[in-house]
Amino acid sequence: MIGYVTLGTNDLERAAKFYDPLAAELGTSRMMEWPGAIAWGTPGGGAGVALTKPFDGDAATVGNGVMVALEAKDEAQIQRLHAIALAHGGTCEGPPGPRGDAFYAAYFRDPDGNKLNAFIMTGAPAA
Repeated sequence: MIGYVTLGTNDLERAAKFYDPLAAELGTSRMMEWPGAIAWGTPGGGAGVALTKPFDGDAATVGNGVMVALEAKDEAQIQRLHAIALAHGGTCEGPPGPRGDAFYAAYFRDPDGNKLNAFIMTGAPAA
């Protein structure tokens, strides 16, 4: 259903240094690039993520309650994605670990403050 998600940035060059290694760990790369914006993903693949300076020219701000979830392949990849995020200017919003019976995730913010997580579903939730 979702084709891509766009997040705002005030510094596209800094944002690219954060998102390029995350995309590489997820097995993808930049799929579109134009002045003021970059999109990462695989044409015909799952949903992509784009970063852009706001069209109205105002500063990009963080949406309270907004988060982009990146589907990982396993717990080890979640741990790597969290470490990559922190090594490239991100901040921790919750270390890798189980969240309930059927979910494993790590939470972090990009250098602009946008919230992301890396997750896997680990099994059926308890009835």
